[in-house]
Amino acid sequence: MTKPAPTVAEAIATALQRHGVEVIFGQSLPSAVILAAEALGIRQVAYRQENMGGAMADGYARISGRVAVVAAQNGPAATLLVPPLAEALKASIPIVALVQEVERHQVDKNAFQELDHIALFASCSKWTKRLGSADRVEDYIDGAFVAAASGRPGPVVLLLPADVLRETAIPSKHRRMGNYGRYPLDRSRPADAAIRRAAEAIATARHPVVMAGGGALSDCAPKALAKLQDLAALPVFTTNMGKGAVDELHPLSCGVLGALVGPTSLGRHSRKLLADADLILQIGTRNNQNGTDSWRLVPPGAGLIQIDVDPQEIGRNYEASRLVGDAAETIEALVEALKRMDLTARLSHRPALEARIAEAWRRFETARAPLSMHNTSPIRPERVMAELQTLLTPETIVVADASYSSMWIVGQLRALAPGMRFLTPRGLAGLGWGVPLAMGAKVARPSSPVVALVGDGGFAHSWAELETMVRMGIPLTAIVLNNGILGYQKDAETVKFGTYTSACHFAPVDHAAIARACGCEGIRIHDPSDILPALRKALARPLPVLIEVMTDPGAHPAISLYDGTLDHETVAERELA
Repeated sequence: MTKPAPTVAEAIATALQRHGVEVIFGQSLPSAVILAAEALGIRQVAYRQENMGGAMADGYARISGRVAVVAAQNGPAATLLVPPLAEALKASIPIVALVQEVERHQVDKNAFQELDHIALFASCSKWTKRLGSADRVEDYIDGAFVAAASGRPGPVVLLLPADVLRETAIPSKHRRMGNYGRYPLDRSRPADAAIRRAAEAIATARHPVVMAGGGALSDCAPKALAKLQDLAALPVFTTNMGKGAVDELHPLSCGVLGALVGPTSLGRHSRKLLADADLILQIGTRNNQNGTDSWRLVPPGAGLIQIDVDPQEIGRNYEASRLVGDAAETIEALVEALKRMDLTARLSHRPALEARIAEAWRRFETARAPLSMHNTSPIRPERVMAELQTLLTPETIVVADASYSSMWIVGQLRALAPGMRFLTPRGLAGLGWGVPLAMGAKVARPSSPVVALVGDGGFAHSWAELETMVRMGIPLTAIVLNNGILGYQKDAETVKFGTYTSACHFAPVDHAAIARACGCEGIRIHDPSDILPALRKALARPLPVLIEVMTDPGAHPAISLYDGTLDHETVAERELA
C-alpha cells in the first residue's frame, strides 16, 4: 500500500525535527502540527497558559543552547505570547513561535478569533511571516530558525493558516538539509586590526576593568572570559543578566554591580574599582538603566571598548571602540593578541587588585552578617539565600522572578564556576516568569538541580503551572518568599510619594496548601532553623517541591533608590569606613 503524501503539518514537524527540535511548549494547537510532531517523538510540554508557555520556551533556550519552539492558537492565545516574546527580544533569546491563523478564505470576514497577528507581533518579534502555500514549508521553517539564531538572537513568529496545514505538502525541487537549531548560528569576529588595537589598549591601560552582560554567557564565552581575566589580570564586574559569567570566588571577580550599591551591598565597596577605571571592556551588555544604576556608574573619563554581536548596541549610550562579533570568538581573539604583548605592568598590579577586591568582599560579608544570620521570625530573605548558598554546586541552575527576587539572587548568591547559570527575566522584568523560566530550564537540563525564587506577588501569576510540573514530570524546587505585599511597589511609592496605594497589600494565602492541592509537596516555614533542612529535603526529591517562607515585609535589597531614604549606613559600615 502506497504511503500517503505528507500534509503541510507533517512536513512542518519533519522540518522541526531536522533542526533538532525535541520539545514544543504548546497546548495542543495548532493541533495538526502538534499531532504530527508527537508522532515523530517530539515532546509537547503542555502549559496551562500561553504567557507561561512563552516563558518556559525562554528558559529552555537559555539553558539548552537551542532555539526553543512555542505554539499557540490564534486570537487571545496569541496575544498572551506578546509579553514573553518581548522579554526574549530584549534579552536576546531565540524562540520560534508557531501561531495558528484562520483559514485563508475567512480572512477579513470576522472569523472566530481572527486578529491581525502581523501587527500584534510587530514590536516583539525579529521576523513575522505567514506560510501561504503548501510548496514553501521548508523555506519558511528554515527562515524562522535562521532569523531566531543569527545576528542578535531573538524571537520570531510563523503564522500558520489552518487550511494550509491540512493540504498535501509539495516538495521543493531544492532539498534542504541544514540544521539551524542551535545558537549562536554564526561565529563572527572583528578584523585583526581592531583586535590588535583593543589588546594594546588593555595592555597599556593603568586600570582596565571588564563589565560583562548577558552576552558573556553565550556559548563558550565564560571559558574565554576566564582566560582573559587571568591572562591580563582584569577585575570583572557583571550586570544582573551577566551573573555567572565568571567564577565569583576568583580573586579578580567583583560580583554584580548595577543598582545594588546601597548599604549592606557588595557594590557599596566594589564600585570604587569601576570609578577608578581608565578603560572599560564591555561584553554583551546593553548599558541599560539597571545595569548602570541609571547611567551613573560608568566614569566620564574612562575609555570604552564594547564587544557585541549587534552593531547598533555599540555606542548606544556611550561612545566606544567597536568590536562587532560573537563574544566567545572575539574574546578568544583578544586573548591570542594579548599573549604576544608585554603584560608585565598588568601582572604587577594584580596583587594590589586582588587585595582591594578581597577587602570589598570582606566588608560586604561583615555588613550583611546580621541579616544573613538573622534568627527570628519573620524571616529575612538574606538568611534564605545564605542557607541556599551552602547547597549550591556549579551545576545548580538558580532562577528568579523579576523585582526583588532577582535582586536577592544576583546580590546575595555567589557563582561557583564560569558559566554557572542564574536566570533572571531582566529584558523587560515582568512579574510571574520565575516559575515557568525554571520549568523550561529543567526540561532543557533534567540532570541539574533547579531552584526558583519568587515572591508571593509574582507567584500569583503562575500558580496554575504547579499542576503542569506534576503532570509533565518537571521536578524542581520553588521557594516562595511570602511577605504579604508587593514589596518593590510599596517601597518605591513610599520613597517617591511618602505613601503607597491600596494594591500593595494582599490577603493571606497558603501557597504550600495550593502546591499540595496540585500534587506537589508543599512546606511552610516560619522558623529560620527549618530553612536548611527543607532545602536539603527538596533538592533530594525527584518531585516538584514548593517551600513557602514567611518573610519580613520590611526587607528589601540594597538598591540605590533606598540609599539615604529607607536605608542608612549600618553600624558595621561606619566602623569599616
